Amino acid sequence: MAIPSDDELLRLLQGGESHRVEFKESLSGGAANAVREAACAFANDLPGGGLPGVVFVGVRNDGSPTGEPVTDELLRQLADVKTDGNIVPPPSLFVEKRLLAGSEVAVMAVLPSDSPPVRCRGRIHVRTGSRRGVATEQDERILNERRRHGQRPFDLDPIPSAKMSDLNLTFFENDYLPQAFAPDVLEANDRTREQRLASLKMIASPDDPTPTVLGLLVLGKNPQDFIPGAYALFLRIDGTELSDPIIDSEEAKGAVLDVLRRLDDKLISHNRVAVDLTSASTERRESLYPVAALQQITRNAVMHRAYEATNAPVRVTWFADRIEVISPGGLYGSVNEENFGVPGVTDYRNPNLAEAMRTMGLVQRFGVGIATARRLFQEAGRPAPVFSDIGNFVKAEARGAR
Repeated sequence: MAIPSDDELLRLLQGGESHRVEFKESLSGGAANAVREAACAFANDLPGGGLPGVVFVGVRNDGSPTGEPVTDELLRQLADVKTDGNIVPPPSLFVEKRLLAGSEVAVMAVLPSDSPPVRCRGRIHVRTGSRRGVATEQDERILNERRRHGQRPFDLDPIPSAKMSDLNLTFFENDYLPQAFAPDVLEANDRTREQRLASLKMIASPDDPTPTVLGLLVLGKNPQDFIPGAYALFLRIDGTELSDPIIDSEEAKGAVLDVLRRLDDKLISHNRVAVDLTSASTERRESLYPVAALQQITRNAVMHRAYEATNAPVRVTWFADRIEVISPGGLYGSVNEENFGVPGVTDYRNPNLAEAMRTMGLVQRFGVGIATARRLFQEAGRPAPVFSDIGNFVKAEARGAR
């Protein structure tokens, strides 16, 4: 499903604002935030029509075009709505310039999400007629039930053998929940714990508190009991081959946040700092690898890996001359070897895990991790990491200081 045809867009334009249509003259002032909220509401698709919602930019409240030219910068700003991290999980949307009623108009079409509810800056926005507002408790229940019975990604599948007691509810209440919702929403929220867990997709529904894959990955006390491959294996090799002696190893287990913290500890502890006293008049300290870039690579591997039908972990192998990060699952969806790592080009095997990692501060923007890693290596004077699709795995290879 893509942007509707010119004829359909013209019909929507002439029909005025509705549950599928919002007009904006420009993105100045607070309009950019209003567009994000509209995109969130269209992704939630509370009326359940299953059709894309459309934001027209360059259109007055009465539906008449302003006549202002549509610039590349305007289109870029609209496209950034998908990846700037304000809307989670990131919506599927298309942005184009169209000629309607004799004038240029920017069009953003937002597809209904298969993983509602969708949040924008900690609020679940919905649309009733032409009115946009924050979801009520009943609205959330409708969205939860739609997700439960619709086609959903694997990270929302319930795990029948898991119980609420397998989740770290203290972490959920004290840490995760305050990051997921805006403070004013929490203060006004009298929902039960089960309703909050279901709204954030950690359990199947308020009436069926079976933990989902996402719930176990994010809140699980021992998620590997239910998803055996959901860990990372770190190896430090004294040489350039896997058969060479192992200096250090660790199976980083626990919830996603624990896995990534343990990997960070290993990457930092092994990232030797060399002191150069000869090439400059002042002492210069140089790390083998830019740690922030390695974090981008490992977090990308954990976010995008396959958790279904595999018991393979993410493997981080530190050789004498390089680091290899291997992630199970191969490339996914619209991502291929030609566009892999292009900023803004991304697809999500685990869209709700991406949402959770953004909530926990492990991801700042979507679709820029690989590009950021390459930039950080370049700034450190290192060769850019190389990414390759090797069948059912994706491999990242990085080389440090010589």
